[in-house]
Amino acid sequence: MSSKERKEEQTHPQYKRDRSIVEKLLSEEKETERGLAELARLKIRYRGFPGARDIQDDLEKMMDKWELTEESLYQKTRKIHAKGKIFREKSNEQDDWF
Repeated sequence: MSSKERKEEQTHPQYKRDRSIVEKLLSEEKETERGLAELARLKIRYRGFPGARDIQDDLEKMMDKWELTEESLYQKTRKIHAKGKIFREKSNEQDDWF
């Protein structure tokens, strides 16, 4: 990576929180509804983002580990979201989509 490319790398404002979520996902052996929803949400958040390469790489590792394509991930998560509020099942916090 050239010095120009490094200068263009950005730190996402949600990086610390997202890094923690990614670490939890990496420790999960099997996919769960919550894990799939988090993976899809983070894939969308970091798509095209000029930075956080470690998170982007780890999200790809999760896709491979759970044998998912983006299409199959989003298909599964659409079904999960159709059933209810997956991100509010354990708390009353606002969904974090941006």
